[in-house]
Amino acid sequence: MSAPDPGAAAWQEWRADRHRSVAAPTGNLALVETRWLPAGETPDLDAAREGQPDTVIVTSLERTDMVTGAPEHGLRFWDADSPAIRAFDRIDAFPYDPEWVLDATYTPVEGARTVAFEHLRDNGGTREKVVPGDIALTIDGTDYTLSAFDDDGTLLLVFGDPTNGDSTYGAGRFLFVEHTGEGRVRLDFNRAFVPPCGFSDQYNCPMPPRQNRLHLPVEAGEKLPVLRDGFAGTAH
Repeated sequence: MSAPDPGAAAWQEWRADRHRSVAAPTGNLALVETRWLPAGETPDLDAAREGQPDTVIVTSLERTDMVTGAPEHGLRFWDADSPAIRAFDRIDAFPYDPEWVLDATYTPVEGARTVAFEHLRDNGGTREKVVPGDIALTIDGTDYTLSAFDDDGTLLLVFGDPTNGDSTYGAGRFLFVEHTGEGRVRLDFNRAFVPPCGFSDQYNCPMPPRQNRLHLPVEAGEKLPVLRDGFAGTAH
């Protein structure tokens, strides 16, 4: 009898953490409104909190205007008792598969190279994201050079594959990339996850650029959120 795969046990813990995270007071399911302010206006959190239920948290955020390059400010409203949290059951996922734990070569790029990422709610517009290096690997005989951007010091891969829109979220999935040593990284597709916009339409998620679209169905990682019958909204 073979010994249990330690990767499978760690994956089960990751799954439990994901379920807790998305349903937390400021988790993906809690975001009920993103409100962008008029040009030149800055957030007043105290004023925004007035009249809100005790379950609501208000935070600020900032982005760059796609046309002018000027900063845009906004407010986010998170409700720990949102309808989506109350209806949340689970996130469906493929069974753990060690064959989808892939090692790759990572080549840093000098300077602040950016790659244009189309975003789900920008009507075809793109936003530049810093991609600090190239990830080279071979999957099922096909060579890829993937672009993962810098997400607060961690490499985040936004990728697509033929399961999108069928068994997995239509706009692609996310995966954090682990550095494993000099010039090497690991992509554990068992930990591919539904992006925030798969839980709330108040997010604006980046979509996979062409080089990150894989030819082979990635039957690993999260599929879709599951909400209980009777929920009026949609998580995907």
